[in-house]
Amino acid sequence: MSKDDPLRIAFLTYRGHPYTGGQGVYTRHMARELAAMGHHVEVISGPPYPHLDDGVRLTELPSLDLYRMPDPFRIPRLSEFKDRFDVLEYLVTAGATFAEPLTFSLRAHRELAGRLTEFDLVHDNQCLGTGIWKIHKAGLPVLETIHHPITVDRRLETKHAPTPWKRFTKNRFYAFTGMQTKVARKLPRILTVSSNSYDDIVEDYGVDPDKLHIVHVGVDPKQFRPLKHIDVVPGRLMTTASADVAMKGLAFLLEALAKLRAEDNSIHLVVIGKPKYDSRATRLIAELQLSGSVEFVSGVSDERIVELYNQAEIAIVPSLYEGFSLPAIEAMSCGVPLVATTGGALPEVVGSDGVTALQVPPGDSEALTEKIKWALKELNLRSTIGAAGRERVIQNFSWKITAERTVEHYRALLREMGTDAHG
Repeated sequence: MSKDDPLRIAFLTYRGHPYTGGQGVYTRHMARELAAMGHHVEVISGPPYPHLDDGVRLTELPSLDLYRMPDPFRIPRLSEFKDRFDVLEYLVTAGATFAEPLTFSLRAHRELAGRLTEFDLVHDNQCLGTGIWKIHKAGLPVLETIHHPITVDRRLETKHAPTPWKRFTKNRFYAFTGMQTKVARKLPRILTVSSNSYDDIVEDYGVDPDKLHIVHVGVDPKQFRPLKHIDVVPGRLMTTASADVAMKGLAFLLEALAKLRAEDNSIHLVVIGKPKYDSRATRLIAELQLSGSVEFVSGVSDERIVELYNQAEIAIVPSLYEGFSLPAIEAMSCGVPLVATTGGALPEVVGSDGVTALQVPPGDSEALTEKIKWALKELNLRSTIGAAGRERVIQNFSWKITAERTVEHYRALLREMGTDAHG
């Protein structure tokens, strides 16, 4: 096998929602760039399915999809149960644990068991279910991407749960992390997206550091760019909460917004995302009387997101923790001045405080308030930081580079496993 031979890649993602969470975004861009390099890519996904570019095949692995909107946690009709994996999915979910990593991995193993000769390797996008290890044992080398260990989500969700019962249910929901830990330790080569995630994976999962490698994710700066024909809306702040969970820190931004509006009621917030009906953020909007000053936008195209960034005076990433943060580099790529916390990998991603972004401690609404207030007054500084942030993204983060470096790890994995492409 030469270094230029095209590879046949089965790219797995247990859910590929194009707008909620980063898995669908990562899958779409990686599959597009790999195909552009001449590789044969087949995405195998559970619902919700990703949006893919032409030339990339999608194989759908249906499930009960018990978290689908607008009827999450429904009781399925008997006719919906097609096989033992559907039964397992229902039983695990009924026990208050997230079932999809396990059941998708078993469906993927079943799908690939009869197709072993059609692929050179499997790239799994953070499923880490039991079936992923079975695929590897069956003879298809598996490269794993872990964006960050979900054990971090579990800790933050339980820490910020308002009642003992909520803490119990959060722990039950994240029980699948034990399985993910075991599978991660067994797999031969793992990619992650930042030095911070690298350290957390070693600490939480006990993964051998020698088989863990950093490949940053990217953005398309030709798409996420400043738009001269779009006017900035005075007082507009923008953030992305791709998942309505404590880790994203939206509650602290809402508290800051209320304090800011006490002095200037033109300040308002656009949130890319969709709130849960019973989340802390939803309750805070009501308690702080912010319903008229917070707009949630979901299910929109990248083109519309770029327009929204360009309308904002400031973009904000208030997260308690990030393994990387695509929204941070998307905002920076648009030339929008960014205020971000120092949670997780954010300092590594956004660069120097006061140069390419403005930074505050995570979980501190007072510090966030003061930083936003100051930034809104410093027009020249905002312009300088916005331009420097975009330049940092152009120099460091692109999907093309991500794909090229990932292919290097594909070939290294095949060498380690003693297999050749098409062999």
